[in-house]
Amino acid sequence: MVKITDDYLTNGNYFAELGIKVPMYKQDTIIKKTKESPRWVHFGGGNLFRAFHAAIANKLINDKKMETGVTVVETYDQAVIPDVYDKYNNRVVRVITKADGTQERELFASVGEAIFAGPTDAGQKGFERLKEIFAADSLQVVSFSITEKGYNLKNGAGEYFPVVAEDLENGPKYPKNNMTTLVSLLLTRYETNVKPLTLLSTDNFSQNGDRLKSTVLEIANAWKNNGFVDESFINYLSDKDKISFPLSMIDRITPNPSDKISNDLSEDGFEDADILHTPQHTNIAAFTNTEEAHYLVVEDSFPNGRPKFEKAGVIMASRDTVNAADEMKVTTCLNPLHTALAIFGSVLGFKSIASEMEDEDLVGLIKKIGYTEGLPVVKDPEVINPKEFIDELVTKRLPNPYIPDTPQRIATDTSQKLAIRYGVTIKHYVQTPALDPKNLKFIPLVIAAWLRYLMAIDDSGEEFQPSPDPLFNELHEQVKDISFGNADGIHDKVIKILSNVDIFGVDLYQVGLAEKIEADFKSMLTGKDAIKSTLHKALQ
Repeated sequence: MVKITDDYLTNGNYFAELGIKVPMYKQDTIIKKTKESPRWVHFGGGNLFRAFHAAIANKLINDKKMETGVTVVETYDQAVIPDVYDKYNNRVVRVITKADGTQERELFASVGEAIFAGPTDAGQKGFERLKEIFAADSLQVVSFSITEKGYNLKNGAGEYFPVVAEDLENGPKYPKNNMTTLVSLLLTRYETNVKPLTLLSTDNFSQNGDRLKSTVLEIANAWKNNGFVDESFINYLSDKDKISFPLSMIDRITPNPSDKISNDLSEDGFEDADILHTPQHTNIAAFTNTEEAHYLVVEDSFPNGRPKFEKAGVIMASRDTVNAADEMKVTTCLNPLHTALAIFGSVLGFKSIASEMEDEDLVGLIKKIGYTEGLPVVKDPEVINPKEFIDELVTKRLPNPYIPDTPQRIATDTSQKLAIRYGVTIKHYVQTPALDPKNLKFIPLVIAAWLRYLMAIDDSGEEFQPSPDPLFNELHEQVKDISFGNADGIHDKVIKILSNVDIFGVDLYQVGLAEKIEADFKSMLTGKDAIKSTLHKALQ
């Protein structure tokens, strides 16, 4: 049996027998240099980081393009650091699962330090360590993969979450929220050396850097108004030569650790193949499984310098190019297709994205959303061809049965995604003289299916458990009394939802789509299998 903590340099042949490629560098040396001269901090220690960011660092270190590792920070789940990072000596085995069934396995030891910084005693200790790191002149980049909701300060009613309100009132000394923690750390850097720094969001939504900047400045201004900081700190954060917030486009499907991969590794003699399911519902392991295809396009704005990311496959580009690549992926060529499969898959009872790709109507749906409704408004980013991107997605990536992704996972936080994944395209149709939003057919169909999803009743008429979503309870309340065969009063029940600009980015009544959505929704209420029937008829 091989343990992930075994000496991979001395016993590399044992790892090789399991098909696991190992690093060429000494981990102890990387850890020492990382703690002495931290260069790259990353917030969010989950599966995407372990499959992608850690891989970038691993290649740069292996190729002698970087001498330090990544300092990873977890602020959400206190079990992750002791039970996965500490336990496995900050290592991870990444397993790329290919469509032909083969696997590519590689061990990364590129995490130089792992820290929990949350509202606990351990988190407070981690926060103090982070203040030392943020005070270091050597620190160049702080990156993030904390999901869209990680940047939110307010609930759906526009009110600060209680923990945020408490942090804004109490000031930067002992913050509890992840974003207030970040701004407190930036204050430490400002008070220590006023050195430049890059805050790089690599989360999967449009204008991610701008969103991060807005959140940071909102907190800083609240603290200024409450007397904790002065205007010069605001100026420091606002000066792009001091603090930059580059945009990025990231793409790599990285689901939760797979039971199949766990079994495969265990059967081959890998001892640390167990999957950890934490009390806070994080699913993580000593391994991470992901797909072969991947993209990361980053705006090249780093006032304190940066690692040579381009040497590890990152596409460094202008802001306009990143914007185009991001909009291509997030608003037209991938995320809208994924969300359509998530919504329909959940109400139709599918358990994997790959199995949905065996359904002719679902494949037809996403092709219509991507090729027919999406491509007409795509700006070609040039570094990635939009049509070829969809081709690869539809023919290779989504049908891959060895990527154990589920519609239920993708459906998480759908209310937070619709404004980007469909609202942007709708706006383009409104703003483009040659296009008419009323000609959209399949995006409205997905929104209608989402209304059915909010009822928590599947296409068989049975109750199902929707995925976590911060707005689900209040939205469900508006549609919970709707029943099969009864379309009376539908308009009054959905008008507040379909006119909500915060959810869709537009008022769907004002752009002429709400009536079409209501009609599709009514069609999906005629009885059992009505959702499937409505979809099939739309494709005829």
